[in-house]
Amino acid sequence: MAQLSELPKDLVQNVVDVLNCKDLDPTTVVFEPVPPPVVSSSSSENGSVAKKTKKNDENGNGEREFVLGRNVHDSCLDITEPEANDDVTGDKEAYMAAVLARYRQTLLDRTKHHLGYPYNLDFDYGALGQLQHFSINNLGDPFIESNYGVHSRQFEVGVLDWFARLWEIEKDQYWGYITNCGTEGNLHGILVGREVFPDGILYASKESHYSVFKAARMYRMDCIKIETLVTGEIDCSDFKAKLLQNKDKPAIINVNIGTTVKGAVDDLDLVINTLEDCGFSHNRFYIHCDGALFGLMLPFVKRAPQVTFKKPIGSVSVSGHKFVGCPMPCGVQITRMDHINALSRNVEYLASRDATIMGSRNGHAPIFLWYTLNRKGYRGFQKEVQKCLRNAHYLKDRLREAGISAMLNELSSTVVFERPQDEEFIRRWQLACQGNIAHVVVMPSVSIEKLDTFLNELVERRSSWFKDAAHKLPCVASEIGKDNCVCALHK
Repeated sequence: MAQLSELPKDLVQNVVDVLNCKDLDPTTVVFEPVPPPVVSSSSSENGSVAKKTKKNDENGNGEREFVLGRNVHDSCLDITEPEANDDVTGDKEAYMAAVLARYRQTLLDRTKHHLGYPYNLDFDYGALGQLQHFSINNLGDPFIESNYGVHSRQFEVGVLDWFARLWEIEKDQYWGYITNCGTEGNLHGILVGREVFPDGILYASKESHYSVFKAARMYRMDCIKIETLVTGEIDCSDFKAKLLQNKDKPAIINVNIGTTVKGAVDDLDLVINTLEDCGFSHNRFYIHCDGALFGLMLPFVKRAPQVTFKKPIGSVSVSGHKFVGCPMPCGVQITRMDHINALSRNVEYLASRDATIMGSRNGHAPIFLWYTLNRKGYRGFQKEVQKCLRNAHYLKDRLREAGISAMLNELSSTVVFERPQDEEFIRRWQLACQGNIAHVVVMPSVSIEKLDTFLNELVERRSSWFKDAAHKLPCVASEIGKDNCVCALHK
């Protein structure tokens, strides 16, 4: 602990002034608030738990190394303390401005080469900059005003009403809120299902988003994984067989409106028919529809099994930072009013009720969503869906013309193809990979020009990966089907 004689004079005076306060215990004042650096002698070499995983392909190109049990700080931006008098100098301001300028340039480059994750990066919310000076927090139930007045519930409920109309449920028949992400929507939908059926079994296809299985672990639920077709869609024959093995327990089902890797849309009507065929009446099952990406696209696609509360579903969730194009992670979760009472509790501190997962919620997100929905509307989203599907077919056709195995589900804008052999190329284009396949998610911000740039670079790199007979084209028939594989065996 520093002595008073070692401190700057102005800081000493502040300490003296504080200590002269009669009602203050002097021992509560810390003379030196800056803790010393923590030095640890432990490392992976002398006994700490560190586990490395690395896989090499036939060309010796190593996939990215994952180190478990050890945090990596090589690329972090350290926090530097202000001067002792707490003044922020011009040099400090210049340093921070330079860091932010470099970071902005990184974002521009990363946005330019962004294809593997389902985010719409085409937006302009300059008009909302005037609201960034406010701490907007939507506490508690969005339909009940709490004592906290700096909120955006009026925007939140407007957004919820818009989605309620899209999914065909009356205003007085639904409850919902703006979540912090799509995962929270899944956590909430499955939680409602468990509260309605405490002894129910959760059924989800093996290609469901990992948050569904996270929910099962969090809630200590029995969970049964269902096999999928080669398209990634739930295999209802396997679903039926597993339902019949557990006829004595209610069923809680996660239906995918666009799987994470292949963009497959589970046939909601077939799922419902399967439940009914197995003897499950509507009061013995709960269906949550995970529409993180395609929940907003599907209503504008012909021949698609529509998600609507006119069918016996319990809840629907969709992400706001994906197809909509919100600059921060958020989502929309809607369930039936009849179900929410099983979860809702009074909170005196808020002077409200609460049935959400999180306590505080981002009050800016509803405003961004409200702004976009007003600007685009149903017709605007319909046009963007058409553009995405058209560009996805263009990419799939170009890949096949170049001799690259590729697949595109009919109702999807996610193009799946053989995994590139170069990890640096994967990172450059931010491709999402699983096993021997990768995918590009065509969003409104993905133009034909961007796809052409990606394709030309892929074809050029690929010519070096398979330049001699020793390196055969990979077979991905088991992942995307024989008809979509162009290896020597299936071409």
